[in-house]
Amino acid sequence: MFEIRPYRPDDLPALHDICLKTGDGGQDATHLYRDPKIIGEIYAAPYAAFHSDCAFVAEDAAGVAAYILGAPDTRAFEARCEAEWWPALRTRYPDTADVPSWKRTRDEWDAFHIHRPPATPQAVVDLAAAHLHIDLLPRLQGRGIGKALMDRWLAHVGGRAHLGCQAGNTRAQRFYELYGFRRIEGVGPRSVVWMAIGA
Repeated sequence: MFEIRPYRPDDLPALHDICLKTGDGGQDATHLYRDPKIIGEIYAAPYAAFHSDCAFVAEDAAGVAAYILGAPDTRAFEARCEAEWWPALRTRYPDTADVPSWKRTRDEWDAFHIHRPPATPQAVVDLAAAHLHIDLLPRLQGRGIGKALMDRWLAHVGGRAHLGCQAGNTRAQRFYELYGFRRIEGVGPRSVVWMAIGA
């Protein structure tokens, strides 16, 4: 049994945990990080802070094990993060631009990202202004919960959205394509697969 419900502030530790445990192409990234919170500070916590109305979780008897988060206006979200989210994190995580890229650890890459957050390609935003992140721990995968979360979130934002997926995470890409997302070709680095729905 599981329940899909709106996010509550006391769910934030679970968001951090899920983000870390799905942070390596959908697999557990715990072994890759010295700081277990840094990845969640980029991909989960700002959505809970700025768009809690667009955040839903799936909870079973053991606790929250999945979430879907996002922003209805990507450019406005990026601007708000620059003004209100990244500055505090930049004091906690020093810039790692002086570390050669081939030597950076995952923590150092995420710190680099905090100081230089990449903007979503304009061609992607033009197709669908909203964007989302969805992650499920293994115990909730393959049970229709991802679809239920997606149904709930897209109904909330009006049915149009985009997302970026790590190129190596082929399982997630198959799920998105079966759900109805289509690939957006020719944008951004090859390490990210951009997809949109309702556009």
